[in-house]
Order: sequence, then C-alpha cells, then structure tokens
Amino acid sequence: MSSESQIWVIPFFGQGHLLPSMELCKHIASRNFKATLIISSNLSSSIPSSFHDHPLIQVAQIPSSPPTPPELSSGPHHHHSDLAQGIASLLENTSQPACAVIDNMMDWTADIFKKLKIPTIAFFTSGACSAALEFAMWKARVVDIKPGETILLPGLPEEMALTDSDLKQGPPPGPPPPQLGGFGFPRGPPGPPPPLAAHGFPLGHPPPKMGPPQPGGQPQWMETAKDSVALMLNSCHELEGPFLDYLRLQIGKPVWGVGPLLPQQFWKSSDSLLHDREIRANKQSNVTEDEVMGWLDSKPHGSVLYVSFGTEVAPTKQQFQQLADALEASNRPFIWVIQHGSGRPGPPPGPPQFLGNQPDSNDVVFEEEGYFPHGLDQKVGQRGLIIHGWAPQLLILSHASTGGFLSHCGWNSTVEAIGRGVPLLAWPIRGDQHSNAKLVVNHLKVGCMISDNLAQQNIKKDDIAEGIEKLMGNEEIKTQAVMLSTKFQQGFPASSTVTLDAFKDFIVNLNAH
Repeated sequence: MSSESQIWVIPFFGQGHLLPSMELCKHIASRNFKATLIISSNLSSSIPSSFHDHPLIQVAQIPSSPPTPPELSSGPHHHHSDLAQGIASLLENTSQPACAVIDNMMDWTADIFKKLKIPTIAFFTSGACSAALEFAMWKARVVDIKPGETILLPGLPEEMALTDSDLKQGPPPGPPPPQLGGFGFPRGPPGPPPPLAAHGFPLGHPPPKMGPPQPGGQPQWMETAKDSVALMLNSCHELEGPFLDYLRLQIGKPVWGVGPLLPQQFWKSSDSLLHDREIRANKQSNVTEDEVMGWLDSKPHGSVLYVSFGTEVAPTKQQFQQLADALEASNRPFIWVIQHGSGRPGPPPGPPQFLGNQPDSNDVVFEEEGYFPHGLDQKVGQRGLIIHGWAPQLLILSHASTGGFLSHCGWNSTVEAIGRGVPLLAWPIRGDQHSNAKLVVNHLKVGCMISDNLAQQNIKKDDIAEGIEKLMGNEEIKTQAVMLSTKFQQGFPASSTVTLDAFKDFIVNLNAH
C-alpha cells in the first residue's frame, strides 16, 4: 500500500483519549486509509483484541522504560522521551504517512513530523465549546467581570455569555495529576522530552505553560493549530454546531467535527441495552455487570440517580461526605461509583492508570487510602448500590430505570448520557468540564448545575440534595434530554459522516500536490 494511504494517530495516555482515538482509526480505515495507532507498550493491555481484526488497522507499540518508583518520578517525561525516540525510529524504518493526527495533549510530537514535512492535524478528544469559549474570551480581552454582570461573546450564542463565576473556576485543592497538566482545556502535556541528538529532531524547546490562559490570554491550543493543516474535534454539528462554525470562521482552516467517537455498538442499538463487557474490558470492581443489571431491573422507570466522577478527578473527601449525607437523605434510588483513591489531592495512588497498568479484574485489592462511605450501604439498604472501582456505565445509562446522572461532565460521559437521553446534574471540577457543564445547562438545556457556587469548599449537603430534586423532578429537562437523543436514533451523526468524507478528500488532495 502506498505511503499516501497511511494515516498515523497518536493518542494521549488516558483512557478518555485512547478510546476516541481507536474509534477514529476505525472511521479512517472505513475510508480505505491504513490507520496506524502509535502507542506506548504500557497501553497494549488497553487495546481489545477485536481492534486488530480490521485489515487496514494496525497498532505500532513503542517500548517503554520500566515504571519509575513514585518517590523518584518526575511525571511522565521519560515516557515522552521513549515515545519520541520510537516515533523517530518508525519514521526512519517505515514508509512515511500521508499525515499524522495528533492528540492536542501530545502536541510536542508535531516537531518530529514538521522536520520531515509531514502534515499534522490537531485532534481534540473533547468538544468544541471549550475551545470556542477560550478563543472568544481572548479575542474580547475579557480580564474581569463584576458580580452580577454578564459579557456577551460576539459570534457565540447569547446563553453562553460569561459571568463572574466563569472566571473564578479553578483546580481542586492539591496538585493536579501529572497526566492532566493544570486547570483548563486543552491541558498541555507536562513538557517535551530532552532533545534527540541521535535523530536531530528539535525537541528541546521550553515546556508549554500549564493550565488555561490567564484572563485575556491566548489559548494554548492556538500554537498547535498554527502549525496544523486542520483541526479535528470529537463532536458533531448536531450537538455543537455554533461552536464548530465559530472555530472554523476564526481559525481560517478546516475544522472537522468527527464524533462523538463512541463505540460502534453505541450507535447501532439506540433503543436497547448496551453491555459493557461486549465493548470494554472489565476492570477492578466489587460487582459484576449482571448484578448491576439485576439491581436496575428491580427499580421503577426513570427513578435511579447515577453518580459517577472521572478516574482522574473527583471531589474532595469532605465533599464526598456531604454527597453521602445527601444521598442518604434523598430517599431516591441511586448507584454511586467510587474510584479507588477518590478524594485524594493529586493523582490516584498506585500504578498510573493512564499508562494502561490496570489490575486484573480477578485481583480485587482495594487501597486503604481514599474516601469510601462506610456504613452507607447498611443505612440505605436496597435503595442504593455502591460500586467500588469499575462500573458498566453504558449499561447503566441505557437502562430504562436510570433517570439522571450526577457527573463531573467529562466529555465522554457527557455525550454518552446525551446519546441515551439521560439528563445531567453537573458538578464540574477541572478544565473543560466547566465549559461542558455550561453547554449542557445553558445551551442544550438537558441538565442543571449542582450549585450556583462551585467554589471547591462550598458544596454542602443541602446544595447537593436540592440539586438532586431539581434534576429528578424537572419534567422539562427530562423531555428535552429525550428529544435531543432522538437526533442520534439513526446512528452515528450524519454531519460527522460528511466531515469524515471531507477529511478523506482533503488528504487525497493534499498528497496530490
């Protein structure tokens, strides 16, 4: 196969980045390109065997150094160095790709391809709203907003006007996990590896700044966009049309919404139950998928509140206790997923999950450190199901008994809920989660905020209890959530099919000149 037919995809380490990248490879391969996923060998256990079945998909594993002891680790810099050298070696020993699709958090790898004049596409695994808001704030030079004041952002919907609280959102207490960088989207990588003298690639530039731009500052992703031939976002016109259109107008180069990049089974069974075990590998948990389904089957239609935060960020231990008290007092059925090490400042303890080091599902070993609501299960009985570790989220969201989702508004969780018509109770914590929550509540109108004051230490039991009732008792939001989900009943969004075809034509034309 000619080199012009090859496209490389370079994901970031986290599961929230790897999964969309694998789905993107499938879409690329379906358009008769050879899709090569470039990963660290640490991630190999996260790649299902079925992914290798497509004749036009291949996985190039780059050997990684042995894990560094936590007390000696300075973050994933050594993984960056391994990956950079591996990419350079692949380019020396194989035919060059037509282009490289690079996760925005791996933008330092673009220098390798730039040296060889291989075009790159910046890939955002999140949606368009956050990037559009950051750009509009920079263009409008918004540096301060008085309490009670709102500022319209030209070119964006009126309901996305900024308030003083939008400028106050910050990271949770404690240092951010190394894989997340700081607060803000995109969250730049911890920094590039040292220069690769052996290969001559100029990778020794200063590390990018962490976190979001300061008020009025240029968004970090603009530097990446400047050297890319196009931008690709994990969204679609049906969800974020105004924001995709805004970015396309402002950037002056192709901006493609190619998602949501969810498993193919998600789109093929819009009205039926999804079984995670058929799609995603089971990981450490105290319950089986069958036990979860049995519990849900015993609950009335639309009565269950599903509570789950990300594997990388979560409320503090103090806020978790407020949540436990609110769930106990609510008298509503609930499923609460608690990740191991939840409530700790900084990254989860133990081997970094973002590098694919997942414990076997049969080896259930729970860390002592981290929050767990001891005694809550006895207090609530069969009204509550507390899951410690991995949960079958697609099953839960597709089950008729689920009536609401208390979420941090990570992008993948947000679009999974929207696709199944489940309204959201938004509790954003870091980065693009705040913009996603604003999109859900103000623009799509399929959810509500947990509190008007999201300062990290101010979420109390009463705020949570009121938020739960506001969501679960709001028929208007429930109706809107169901209506929005009908846009996806025919399967993968039609607008994204069109843009993926446009991407194909773009690459063909690019390599014809």
